[in-house]
Amino acid sequence: MGGLARRATADPLYRLVAYALEAAHGRPPAAVWSAPYAFHLGSPALVAAADWPVAAAAAPRTDGLVRLSSLAHPADSCDLPLTLTGPLPATPAWAARPYALLRALARAGYGRGGTDLHVQGSLTPAAGLATAEPADCAVALAVADVHTPAGEEPDRAHLARLLAGALPDGDDALRRAVLFARAGSALLLGPAPDPRHVAFDPPASGSRLVLLAVRAGPAVPDPAADLARAVARARGAGALSAWAPGPRPGRSVLVLLPEARRATVRAAVAADFRDRGRPVPRFLNIAVAGAARREE
Repeated sequence: MGGLARRATADPLYRLVAYALEAAHGRPPAAVWSAPYAFHLGSPALVAAADWPVAAAAAPRTDGLVRLSSLAHPADSCDLPLTLTGPLPATPAWAARPYALLRALARAGYGRGGTDLHVQGSLTPAAGLATAEPADCAVALAVADVHTPAGEEPDRAHLARLLAGALPDGDDALRRAVLFARAGSALLLGPAPDPRHVAFDPPASGSRLVLLAVRAGPAVPDPAADLARAVARARGAGALSAWAPGPRPGRSVLVLLPEARRATVRAAVAADFRDRGRPVPRFLNIAVAGAARREE
């Protein structure tokens, strides 16, 4: 995997995480995995993946040490002893979740000797898509991969169960989208152990899926009201539907709109906010993507 950091044809994000792990910890990664951000489609049981990834680079150790880094937290890298039970050691806030996951993976037989790990996302939390679930899956897959026999892929169903047990505060439906999604499809989750894929490909029907996120800060005293107004303007300009990407209210919505109305919708929302002296919302195009994968 050392060549990935210097491969001109590789995706810049994957080159970055490979290089960052090597720069932070002095050796190249043994595996780099990407995991897509995921979202709900207006129902807790219907989810899909977006074409924006989180990446994790991992290298195994043999001295029982965990070394964690992220370019999103450049001053908060940390070296920690890997303990399988007992209280968590003191960690920077961002590292507590990956450390808890590494501990659960080690108890399951993945990485008991320790791990060097670097994690990086392509979006910030301000975009409004859940960040924890794709990061959890990217870490689990990268660490499991380096402890899985060559030529075999980590057992995703087993990792899904491990993630649910280790991080019960996470959104299991989103994790399943990250692990099992298909491009141009949504996952319909139910009592059966295997999710069912159903067609969800907006471009195939002449539509576009866009994430609309209002901005926060001193100039935005009521983001919820701004979001409601942005949705109303989008609908008035021709948007077909809008819904929250997760189960909790936030500063963003997913908007489905006719391809022919895309520029009109964006212009209508932007003009309304500018006319009122408000920061213009962000618009992010979303393609319905496939599941997490190993980056070669």
